[in-house]
Amino acid sequence: MAGLDPAIHAMGHPAMTALSLAQRLIRCRSVTPADDGAQDLLAQELAALGFEVTRLTFGDTPNLFARIGTGSPHLCFADHTDVVPPGRGWQHDPFGGVITGGRLYGRGACDMKGAIAAFIAATARHVAVGPPRGSISLLITGDEEGPATNGTIRVLDWMQAHNHLPNACIVGEPTNPASMGEVIKIGRRGSLNATITMPGIMGHVAYPHRAQNPIPPLLAALTELSTHTLDTGTDRFEPSNLQITSIDVGNPATNVIPAQATSRLNIRFNTQHNGADLCRWIGETVARHSPDATVATSISGEAFLTDGPLGPRMAAIIERTIGRRPRLDTGGGTSDARFIARYAPVAEFGLVGATMHQADESVPVADLAALTDIYAAILQDFLP
Repeated sequence: MAGLDPAIHAMGHPAMTALSLAQRLIRCRSVTPADDGAQDLLAQELAALGFEVTRLTFGDTPNLFARIGTGSPHLCFADHTDVVPPGRGWQHDPFGGVITGGRLYGRGACDMKGAIAAFIAATARHVAVGPPRGSISLLITGDEEGPATNGTIRVLDWMQAHNHLPNACIVGEPTNPASMGEVIKIGRRGSLNATITMPGIMGHVAYPHRAQNPIPPLLAALTELSTHTLDTGTDRFEPSNLQITSIDVGNPATNVIPAQATSRLNIRFNTQHNGADLCRWIGETVARHSPDATVATSISGEAFLTDGPLGPRMAAIIERTIGRRPRLDTGGGTSDARFIARYAPVAEFGLVGATMHQADESVPVADLAALTDIYAAILQDFLP
């Protein structure tokens, strides 16, 4: 292939297949909610391998489910084609799929188009010798970087209704901090957001008896919330964490008591809590300081843990393949694995995520080849 570093040619056809597909995916400008042909490309590649491909559009979100085989065990791979906006500061075309210095550059290179390409290349290697003993499927959404309301969660409902739920699922998130084989995610903390609106009565600062300042009760409520120890963590999770992210009064004047004050906060919580209980605790705490205050909450996801054989089994496969055994971890932000965990055991493993969402997002071509080998070994172990 023209434009490749000479060393890349020595990697063999499977690595070239993953690299070529990753380049073509990166060249699709699939910034949420756009798709720009990314899922058309995947549908063509998967159909050519013998997959039955189903396109699922919910709202304006394109999704894709593909399966080869009908039996058990059924291993699913979940990923997303949408990416965040490129932003500024790139030295390489964010949608060029440029290769230089042994690295593939482009938005989505590590999060998560590279992983999609690696899994499809691994699948092509696996099915080249015959049909899988069980089933292989892919759940691909275009809504992971967006609101996440018409993507994976809706496809899972469809999969359940059509008898497509897997025995296990791998999510291709970039789990490794600095080098391949460091981390498998077997759980994630939950996340909730809250907006507190504290009412007051506007008035002149020289006549406070004619007004009601909403700031002191808001600060008192926030102090109680932020100094409360939610827990001390577990064997698998760090302590739950509440962070105040904004305090606003919208007051341009220096001599006016504002009519209201608002604040936003986020809690990342472990499996000792659920979102509903934490929302209730926030509301009760705020009400003690001002019964007229309002609290609006939204739960982005519940904490989950896949505390079974999937993670250790994958870790052993990875160690056999690249000589390094990853640790099992639950840190970081949320992912679509939080939805999948309701239906099947799920673990996350992908590329190095050091440059995800940054300018000049990139992945070493050697890592793309290594991930292809790892996914191929997982397929061989699960579906010999």
